[in-house]
Amino acid sequence: MPIRLRTAGFKRILLSLVLFLVAVQPASAVDFTVVDTGLDLCFDDTVQISCPAAGAPFYGQDAQHDGHQPSYVLAADQLTVNDLQSGLTWQKGPDVDGDGDIDTDDKLGWTASLAYPDQLNAQTFGGYEDWRLPTIKELYSLIDFRGRTGMSAATSVPYIDTDYFDFAYGDEDAGERFIDAQFRTSSEYVGTTMNGNATVFGVNFADGRIKGYPRDTVGQYLRCVRGNPDYGVNAFIDNADETITDLATGLMWTKADSQNPMDWEAALEHAVGLDVGGHSDWRLPNAKELQSIVDYTRAPDAQVPAQQGPAIDPIFDVTETESWCWAGTTHMDGPTLRWAVYVCFGQAWGYMGPDGSGQWLNVHGAGSQRSDPKSGNPDQWPYGHGPQGDEVRINNYVRCVRDASIVTGATDDGPSPVGGPRLRATPNPSRLSTTFEFDVPGATRSTLEIFDIAGRRLAVLNDVAVAAGSRVLEWDGTSADRRAVPVGVYFARLTSGHSVATIKVMRVH
Repeated sequence: MPIRLRTAGFKRILLSLVLFLVAVQPASAVDFTVVDTGLDLCFDDTVQISCPAAGAPFYGQDAQHDGHQPSYVLAADQLTVNDLQSGLTWQKGPDVDGDGDIDTDDKLGWTASLAYPDQLNAQTFGGYEDWRLPTIKELYSLIDFRGRTGMSAATSVPYIDTDYFDFAYGDEDAGERFIDAQFRTSSEYVGTTMNGNATVFGVNFADGRIKGYPRDTVGQYLRCVRGNPDYGVNAFIDNADETITDLATGLMWTKADSQNPMDWEAALEHAVGLDVGGHSDWRLPNAKELQSIVDYTRAPDAQVPAQQGPAIDPIFDVTETESWCWAGTTHMDGPTLRWAVYVCFGQAWGYMGPDGSGQWLNVHGAGSQRSDPKSGNPDQWPYGHGPQGDEVRINNYVRCVRDASIVTGATDDGPSPVGGPRLRATPNPSRLSTTFEFDVPGATRSTLEIFDIAGRRLAVLNDVAVAAGSRVLEWDGTSADRRAVPVGVYFARLTSGHSVATIKVMRVH
């Protein structure tokens, strides 16, 4: 559950402390904490249930894994909200025209949206001059899956924490649907949607989805952001054991998907029964974890041929270009609880036009997040579901995740699983050489490697079988070809058997 700080004086003290700590930390090129969905209830394929025990049906869903729980602090001026997990600072509300209400007048077109952050910066809004439109990964970090879509605004709960953020449903008196509460991002789709529309991704906090919307014809709400400009930047490393580690998020992924699509219950069972790379603690990712690995520079219909393919880094293996993958997150959409989240790594198809005489179109773009029934027969949905006829597959692919042993603090030691290696670096930051000390709990092969922030391996300092005990290695700040590496942030990864410890290493002038 989110931390809810309601005493104004305490909020101001804590905020001052947070800002001080941020100010004294060394600059980080990568810091991508995936904020939890907030979902704390369990479900089967139709109703809410008590959270199941290991081995029982539907075990391993979103609520049964505690991630980085949402944690916000409202600034004393009531204008901005600090996210203590992501390091981002947000506008509290989307009241663009400043009249005290959130209504259709606050929805801006694309050109006006691009200019809006400059207006905030000119005002020194909230005391800052570095506001920007958020990327889709930044904005999606705010989604809260304790929201629920009812049959009206009165029976719905927004998919954002309204204790901290201002929100309004669509204005039905102005001809809008109550779910017309889409928020724009800066992330343009690399393909096109519908009938060739230029498209920009947005998050709808009224119905809990990511979709691509026509760039030039639809006005949307804005919520600008500042801080941590590298939020959402991945740093993937292939571990050469059918797993991929993202040094930015501290998550480890299966390199391959499930190869066969399946319904939601089977997806949960597949994940908890998996043994890959010597690990057996895999799980079905929650919605935000899964969206964290979408590559929004890629799409099957990308206009640039080099960008064509599923919306995921090619370091991953994908069975089907047009694949969608299940999340362990139930989507409380409509009167039943039969829906669960999936992410489109292929195009987001929908049936547009009268039943039987319409056509299938890429309605929202690869990288969208929608939801499917957890079970049933997709043939019962020949023309899709919802106003854009979202294709219903029910049987989707699975890509599993686990927590890797990653630390992103600039001077932290790398923790390890119980009995695993521990890695230390001194001095850190360093101008000249860096000394690494590590403990090996038992005789095993140990490898110490240096990577840059893009996940490229620069040097291997050690790759031998060693006996138990302490070891010391020195890195002189050069790559394998003996060239000095530039000032910046690097990662040192120690692999000892199946255990991994990774720390951030900084090179300074």
